[in-house]
Amino acid sequence: MKYGELFLLKNRSNIGKNNEIVILSPIGLRHVLLFDSISDLKDTYLHKGLREKLVKTIQSKGIKSEKILHAIHSLPRHFFLDNAFEEHAYEDKAFPIGNKQTISQPFTVAYQTQMLQVKKRDRILEIGTGSGYQAAILAMLGARVFTIERQEDLYRKTRNLLDKMGFERIRMYYKDGYKGVPEFAPFDGIIITAGADQFPDELFKQLKVGGRMVIPIGVGESKRMLCFSKDEEGKSEIVQEGGRFRFVPFLKGVNRSQT
Repeated sequence: MKYGELFLLKNRSNIGKNNEIVILSPIGLRHVLLFDSISDLKDTYLHKGLREKLVKTIQSKGIKSEKILHAIHSLPRHFFLDNAFEEHAYEDKAFPIGNKQTISQPFTVAYQTQMLQVKKRDRILEIGTGSGYQAAILAMLGARVFTIERQEDLYRKTRNLLDKMGFERIRMYYKDGYKGVPEFAPFDGIIITAGADQFPDELFKQLKVGGRMVIPIGVGESKRMLCFSKDEEGKSEIVQEGGRFRFVPFLKGVNRSQT
């Protein structure tokens, strides 16, 4: 079985009449995607071909990590989008996912992940689960993922999708992202997928010494992507400066479901 290959297996004895798609991650982890019927979600040769083109696109923009490129090649992005956007899923663009939120463009996902320098079994805290695509990429790289979503409707939808796709080990929380998950700190890495106007001190406290925190931060709609590390005295230092990106705002509190 090669990296990035998808296999559709029918009528496996351990799942009865259900179907499953098996994904081999870039580090050899096996993810099984279960569905009630083959009509629920499909991954075709066309989708795979479009992912290959997408990988070439983000590679041309400076993404060098083979593991990240393999993960993006392997993971069906159209599973994380509404059906109306399926034919555009492999364009290097952000798309709305409801609740005034977006799924980041694949280059942004790869860019932040590359800055984070994820290693197998790293404990990674993600702020802003959104569609779950970024969390799934991190999990495929072997990280132990803890992710926070402040939108209750989106939290429920994404939790269901990640479980259905076999990513039930991703720990997902519905809470204020600024508060983090201190009970599981310190983290090897923290990734913030929303644009911040101010430095999140409470989150930085949850980063281990020598860890990396990737965050788009600054004044205005366009944010500078920065990577901070923590020194032995617990102070922050910028270890990498990136380009400018647009994100939904990093807000405090939670947004409860209206249904």
